Amino acid sequence: MFEIHVSAEFEAAHRIAGYNGKCDRLHGHSWIVEAAVTGNKLDELGMLVDFKVVKGRLRDLLETLDHQYLNELPAFKEGYNPTAEHLAQYIYEEMAKADFFNENVKLKHIQVWESPKSSVIYTLD
Repeated sequence: MFEIHVSAEFEAAHRIAGYNGKCDRLHGHSWIVEAAVTGNKLDELGMLVDFKVVKGRLRDLLETLDHQYLNELPAFKEGYNPTAEHLAQYIYEEMAKADFFNENVKLKHIQVWESPKSSVIYTLD
C-alpha cells in the first residue's frame, strides 16, 4: 500500500455560534489542510498519482474558501458551524469528487489545522 500526502493553506474567518467563550466572536485562522491518498498499484511512471495533480485539486478547492467569512458560505449556512470538524468533512466530500480517484486511488483522509497545535482528521473509516 502506498500513501501520499499533500498540503496547502488558506486564510479565512469564522465564528462558532453558540460557543461559550471567545470563539463565538468573529476571528480568523491561517488554515492548513492535508490530503492523504492511498492505493496499491503504481502507474507506468512508478507513481500512485502525481503530487502536482492532487495538490492542484486541493489548491483549487481551498481557493473557494480563501479570504472568506466561512459562516456565510452555502456549506455552512444550513445550521452547520464552520468548525474545524465540519470544514474537514466538507473538504473531504468536495475533494473526493476529483476525477483521479478510482478503484485503486482512494482519498484516505483530510486533516485540517486551525493552529500549529490543533487539528482534526476526517475519514470515512
